[in-house]
This record gives sequence, C-alpha cells and structure tokens, in this order.
Amino acid sequence: MSENSSSQKIKNKNNSGLLYKIDDKPNLQLSILLGFQHIVAAFGGIVAVPLVVGPAIGLDVQTTALMVSAAIFVAGIATVIQAHGVCKVGSKLPCIMGTDFTFVGPSIAVGSSMGLAGILGATILGSFIEMILSRFIKPLMKFFPPVVTGTVVTLIGLTLIPVSMDWCAGGVGSSDYGNIINICIALIVMIIVIGFNIYGKGILSSASILIGMFVGYLICIPVGLVDFTPIKEATWVGIPGIPLVLEHGIKFSLAGVAPFIVAYLVTTIETVGCLIAIGEASERETSRDEISKGVLADGVGSFIAGFFGAGPNTSFSQNVGLIPITKVASRHVVVMSGIIMMLLGVFPKLGALVASIPSPVLGGAGIVMFGVVAASGIKTLSRVNMSNRNLIIISISLALGLGITTRPDLLVNLPNSLKMLFGSGISTGTIFALILNLVLKDTDK
Repeated sequence: MSENSSSQKIKNKNNSGLLYKIDDKPNLQLSILLGFQHIVAAFGGIVAVPLVVGPAIGLDVQTTALMVSAAIFVAGIATVIQAHGVCKVGSKLPCIMGTDFTFVGPSIAVGSSMGLAGILGATILGSFIEMILSRFIKPLMKFFPPVVTGTVVTLIGLTLIPVSMDWCAGGVGSSDYGNIINICIALIVMIIVIGFNIYGKGILSSASILIGMFVGYLICIPVGLVDFTPIKEATWVGIPGIPLVLEHGIKFSLAGVAPFIVAYLVTTIETVGCLIAIGEASERETSRDEISKGVLADGVGSFIAGFFGAGPNTSFSQNVGLIPITKVASRHVVVMSGIIMMLLGVFPKLGALVASIPSPVLGGAGIVMFGVVAASGIKTLSRVNMSNRNLIIISISLALGLGITTRPDLLVNLPNSLKMLFGSGISTGTIFALILNLVLKDTDK
C-alpha cells in the first residue's frame, strides 16, 4: 500500500484534518523523518542558552561545547519522558522539551559567583518547585476557560513572530542583518513550505517544513551562508554532561536557587499554556491530569538535567505550529525526536550539522509555524461569547503581552524578580488574562 493511500485512509478514519492523531503510530521511516523535522524547528532554542551562558561566566570553548552536547542530550531525555510518559510522569502529548531562555539571566547571575557547580545545584533544587506546583494544577485549571486559553495560544504565536523575523533578517547581531539575500532565502523557504503543505500529498505535505528548510540550506551553501568549520572541528563521539559534573561538581545553596525560583514559576505558567496549545492543535481538549503530569515532567526533566551538566528543561512552544502544518499530532513522532536528540548529544558532529542551518532558513519556516499557532488561538477565541468583559480580557492581555515582547526595555527599572516574572510576553499576557478573568464580572449576562 502506498504512503498516500495509507495517509488518506487514516484521515478518513479520524474524520478530521489530522493524518495522525496523538496516539496513532506512523511507520518507523516516517516517524524518523517527522521527528527530525521537530528537532530542526527547536534546535536553535535548545543550543542558544549554553552558548550564551558559557562565555558569560568565563567558561572556555571546550567546556561550552560540552554544555551544548549536554543540553541536546537532556532535551532528548526530557522529551521522551514528556511525550511517552514514564511512571505516571509526562503528559503523553507531542511536546518537545529543552532549556528555555528564561533561565539565562538567573544562570549568569549564579554562575558569575558560584561557577557552573552553582548553576547545576540551583537547577536541581529549583526543579522541586515545579514538581510541587504540578500537584496543584488540577484545581487551578478552572481558571483557564476558553477566553483565557485562546488568548494564551494566540500570544504564543504572536510573541514568536518577531523571533522569526529576526531569523529572516539573518539573526540578531549578525553583520548582514537585513541583507536582501537573507530575506530572499527566507521567502523562498516560506513559499516552498506553503506550496508542499497545500498541494503536496501524503509525506510531501507532512514533511513540508523539512523540505523547505533542506532546499533553503542547499541555496545557502553557494552564497556562503553555511559555516562548515564547527562541523569539521566537532568530535564524532562524546560523553554528554558527565565530564562537566566530574570537573566542576554540583554546589547546593539556598542563595544560589533564589534567582531560579521566579524563573521556574514563569516556566510553569508557560508550560500550562503550551500544553493547552498543543491540545488545540491536536484537536483534543487537554485534561487537568495531562497538564499536571506535563508540569511534573518539566520538574523531573530539570532534576535530571542538573546531574548531566545541563540547565532546566521546559516545554518548547516553537513546535506547536508544526502539528497543524504537518497534520501529524502523533506523540510517537515526538518520542522519536527525543531519541534522535539523545543520539545528537552523543555524536557532536551530527549536532554541529543541524546547528549549521542558517538563520534565514529557520525564519522562512518559522513565519509559517508561528503564524499557524496564532491562528489556532484566534480559532478558539472565535467560539467565545464576545461580551464586553471578554473583549477587555482579550484586548488587555494581548496588548500587554505584545507590548513587552516588542518593548522589553519598559521593565528595565523594575526589581529583578519582577523583570523575570514579566520578562516574557507569554507570561505577562497569561498573568493578566488570569487576573482579569477572576476580577471582572460579566455585566452582559
């Protein structure tokens, strides 16, 4: 039986736009291909944190490279726990995990005085915050009606769009930012993704992101946008994380974990929103139990990360947009992503190859993915009764979330704890949506 006819039968069986629902299992070859597609979408975010933190706390290039390998390896472990579920830990939703930029500030603050050992100790101690909070998710979910969840999902997409625009321009801080070649490559990738997604059949549609990025990568080679040096210099085999822990150790300190507390609170809020968004994209309402186990997986993943020389792990909202685009919501595909990331952590040369993807290529695909996430949130909001109360909740939350995203300097004079709490547009919008939903009465009833 051909892949096309098989996909069509599954589509008819599901009676929805999805080719594969959450518990469906694509064949191994397709799972590997689509799993790799998820990795490509998230890879930049996973490796960014150690690349920023390492030099900032005075670590040499070799140590920073070990941190990158550890981050990739642990992201794979955390992803498998989240998507597959292990001993009642994990939401069993198609959610990619990795170290979030929320932890850059706290890591630099702790690392500057206590070194890498202090960061790892704070990562381990702080993980218990999320584990404890996961026990209280069920009663808290009544505060997340559609007007709040729709707003949060919309914010996730809208706040990521500026990131994709920076990628299209060549990446923040690049010498060729805004170069016409970068923009043209991003547009070509975007057009290819749209074309294959709409007009392709079977695997050609499901792998449209990967196809667009592959073509974009090939175009970047002759114009000099691909740097092969890190690939040549990377070793073939490495032991992720363990040498870091053996050399630097782990230092537990209440003073060290203090800067991490707010960051863990913020990522808990964002994880709830991300899991809800995944449910929306997967055409299934996420249960309170799934979200509780998902937040618990955040904590467990971070606990493990500290012992492998990596930073805290949390859900990655960048990958939510892949589900409606590829029409594949299978968590087994994401489990495959986790397995591949573990292999990439063990074989640094392969990780360096993925990391060599130029920013404009990521940008072209990101515009489509993040735009689809925002559209999914708007779809949810379209089913909400647009009373005056609900309009206020939506408008204020979106305005503040986007405002912080585009004008983060607004918070420059706030205390560090508040800057961390409201430093993300997603967390800011979510917090205000929750507060307004609680305090505003619906006078239109």
